[in-house]
Amino acid sequence: MTLGIYISVPFCRTKCSYCNFASDVFSRAVFARYVERACADIGRAPAVAQEMGGQIERAVDSIYLGGGTPTVLDTAQLERIFAAVRADFEVQSDAEVTVECAPGTLVPAMLDALLRCGVNRVSLGVQSFVDQEAAAVGRLHKRTTVLDDISRLRAAGIANINVDLIAGLPHQTAESWKVSLEETIATCVPHVSVYMLEVDEDSRLGRELMAGGTRYHAHFVPDDEATADCYLAACERLDAAGVAQYEISNFARRGFESRHNLKYWTRRPYLGFGVDAHSMLFTARPDANAFRFATADSLDAYVAAAPICANAVSKREALEETFFLGLRLTRGVDLRKVEQKFGREFLEEFSLAIEESVKDGLLQRDGDSICLTLRGRLISNEVFQRFISSGEPVR
Repeated sequence: MTLGIYISVPFCRTKCSYCNFASDVFSRAVFARYVERACADIGRAPAVAQEMGGQIERAVDSIYLGGGTPTVLDTAQLERIFAAVRADFEVQSDAEVTVECAPGTLVPAMLDALLRCGVNRVSLGVQSFVDQEAAAVGRLHKRTTVLDDISRLRAAGIANINVDLIAGLPHQTAESWKVSLEETIATCVPHVSVYMLEVDEDSRLGRELMAGGTRYHAHFVPDDEATADCYLAACERLDAAGVAQYEISNFARRGFESRHNLKYWTRRPYLGFGVDAHSMLFTARPDANAFRFATADSLDAYVAAAPICANAVSKREALEETFFLGLRLTRGVDLRKVEQKFGREFLEEFSLAIEESVKDGLLQRDGDSICLTLRGRLISNEVFQRFISSGEPVR
């Protein structure tokens, strides 16, 4: 089974107020040490996987550089990362190769480097086409910057482009959200990701909102109902424009679904490198279905070679993952396939959760398939929790 490879680049030009990822603004002096460590980990990956009992293949059909902003690296550093992957793995000729980019970082030298590295898909962190909204959360680009980047990417031969949008940003209204949607559709990009603003303690804006303060424009954040209405409007408008929803937060024209991200939702094997990077490999061990392991979530700990945190995934846990990951997809979960893989006895343990969710209008059942309803997508974590016996939060 072919692998997906994810590489975290936790460096940013500026830290956006809503961001809850393990990324930040760092001195460029640390870039070289970080790249060196990540490349060394890539070289050691097959041996580490075997030590853990994980089954690993050398064939790779997707590579994803996320962040942070990978395009803040020097071009030579970016090329070194790709060279390390290609030296230790067999990257297929038709592999999907994605790099996340902040609008305005695609200078000509960087665009040329992406092409040399075989990049054929770019994800642009736009968040809003309304300049006031983008500036309020620390984004450095303007609407015209995004349009110029898209034009230059296409001219260079990279047409597989994703645009990220966030519903619930400070100063956002139904009217301004419509502007972002219509601008996105007008670009004719084949993939769009729509996220609702996350409010938690891991971001400055989230902490301020929870405290009831006014910093970071927190008092201009729309309420939950307005944010949900924006999300629903995006589902309707994008679908009408031929950009169909295939996952809770992701929409694509036919054939442009993210092959890499689909690995996560369908429990396909992948390896992660860099700060706070996660991996999942199957195992032949009789007492486990797979192994999940993660790197340190701070830059200092990672560069200092902190040990990997690994956990075996039991058959029961694998079944839970099959439900709460599979239900993220619009097509949902095929119960016949679940029974064939895990057995009727295990499947029957979830019959009550399925029945109650259908009764509550959160799931709909069509024969042997179940999927989230529109209401279920809005409170998806509450639905997923019903399929997790441990009661641990869904991440």
